[in-house]
Amino acid sequence: MLALPRAVTGHRFPSGDSPRPRSQSTPSTMASELHLEVEAAPVDATRRKVKPPPQSTAISAPFDYSPSDDGTDENLLVLLHGLGDTHLPFGKLGRSFKLPQTATLALRAPEQIPYLYEQAFQWYPSFDPLGDVLAAPRSGGSVAAESAQKWWRRALQLQQTSDNTSLQPFGSVVTVGGPLLSYPTLSALCTTPVLVFHRPPPAEPSLPRDALPAFRKGFTRVIDVEKSGEGMPRSRDEWHPIMQLWSERLGRRQVDGFYEVMTGANAA
Repeated sequence: MLALPRAVTGHRFPSGDSPRPRSQSTPSTMASELHLEVEAAPVDATRRKVKPPPQSTAISAPFDYSPSDDGTDENLLVLLHGLGDTHLPFGKLGRSFKLPQTATLALRAPEQIPYLYEQAFQWYPSFDPLGDVLAAPRSGGSVAAESAQKWWRRALQLQQTSDNTSLQPFGSVVTVGGPLLSYPTLSALCTTPVLVFHRPPPAEPSLPRDALPAFRKGFTRVIDVEKSGEGMPRSRDEWHPIMQLWSERLGRRQVDGFYEVMTGANAA
């Protein structure tokens, strides 16, 4: 799951080698594409909005945090790994995106999978004592994400000059082959847009038949992205819908010396 607040027009595609999470394909090298032009006057680093890094006392799960490359932490990208993996390759993946004004936080699941010698973790008990997959596991990933969101809100409030700080939902959610385990009965649907990336069966990660209808019962906007192949998004074509959603939802703080270049815009 990937979560970001608010909206921006500029974004950058991943550049360079991506990490290789176990049992998953990796995105290939992609050309950088940036819609923000830097220069004019040097930026005073003291005026940039940099949030303090999280402490282990604030987030109970092990994590990998990186501030934004450009020194302005206006957004937070939260990455939750899949079953049997760890947070470290996803921390590298988040940094490789180089999203403008975006810090990254990869969380590790709290439980190690029993009887495995390698570092393989799960968000909740997923197997019975015989090693068979549980039909109705208890959810747990959302708890870790909520802990990260609470830390981010506290860091934001410490830098506010007013007590009227409003709480906002996640800017977006991206799931790669992950269905909802359960959903509440809501009086109003959640306005956070959800992008569901998956593969057609029998390839992995595929989705059960009722996965997309379940998302639509909880969210006003569900973007269905089905691509052939296997594993994580790999090519520029596969990453493009995700990057497009983030370009709509990322927040941007105006910084001296940064000017937005609008493709196709007429000169004043």
